Amino acid sequence: MMRYLLRRLALTVPTLLIVLAVVFFMMRLIPGDPAQLMLGEVDDPEALARLRAQLALDQPIGVQFLHWLLRLARGDLGVSIAQQSPVLDLLIPSFGVTASLVVPAVLLAALIAIPAGSIAAWKQNSRTDAVIMTAATVALSIPSFWLGLLLLLFFGVKLDLLPVVGYVSLLENFREGVSYLVMPVIALALIEAGVLVRLMRSSTIDVARLEYITHARAKGLPEFSVMARHALPNAMAPTWTMIGLTLGSLLGGAVVTETVFTLPGLGRLLVESIFARDYPVIQGCMLFVTLAYVVVNIIVEMTYPLFSPAVEHD
Repeated sequence: MMRYLLRRLALTVPTLLIVLAVVFFMMRLIPGDPAQLMLGEVDDPEALARLRAQLALDQPIGVQFLHWLLRLARGDLGVSIAQQSPVLDLLIPSFGVTASLVVPAVLLAALIAIPAGSIAAWKQNSRTDAVIMTAATVALSIPSFWLGLLLLLFFGVKLDLLPVVGYVSLLENFREGVSYLVMPVIALALIEAGVLVRLMRSSTIDVARLEYITHARAKGLPEFSVMARHALPNAMAPTWTMIGLTLGSLLGGAVVTETVFTLPGLGRLLVESIFARDYPVIQGCMLFVTLAYVVVNIIVEMTYPLFSPAVEHD
């Protein structure tokens, strides 16, 4: 296991280099000059040239990429062009906001989807199954921004139970910070639960058709015991993989949800940086996104044997 883990960690290095290289060079293809954006409408070629030299934008792209990799090896992500702040100082708080939104949302989605999908499979082709699958399809089909706006209108404006705009860090005031996260967590969880319910139902039905399930039923075990003790653990493998993929992708920033609820998360920072042509911040965001995705997937792979089929023969 340790050898496999070390090998997977070693493979992350070329993965990161490829992703960073693609992002670095593609960003330079986007029309617009960061130096000109900083100067605004001032028409001063000399000032523009000085600013480009100060930002190292006057050097060949390959040289810029090499210099950035050397700084990255020292733990230096550079300085934001637009905000003139160290990139790391911008990324860490934004990633914390995104994590405080995404982790509870994915956890809530899993807590909803696993029992709901199992019950739908257990009651296959019944009214219960139809109701659960209809709800999952509706949740999956609702645009995230529309669901967010509905929650804001109902709980924020009509009932005045939760704050509509703004954000307070959980580290500053935990109780008030939670109030700002309730609606975005619910909105994100309901949509992701729709995907997980369908997958959980499908994998549970496939497992329920295997011979060892038939053998367990033949021994006279109650149906609930057959599903909970024998089918559910083995049906969890595909759902666990999807939970990991969902968590990894959302840690890169739930852009729409963060925008609707005005959360200063990583996705929102990335979008704002793209519009500002803030190359160092964009590159730092993509580094965080790639690292989050790789780390989550390694954790999923390491824990996957927990859900490998374990057929019992008595």
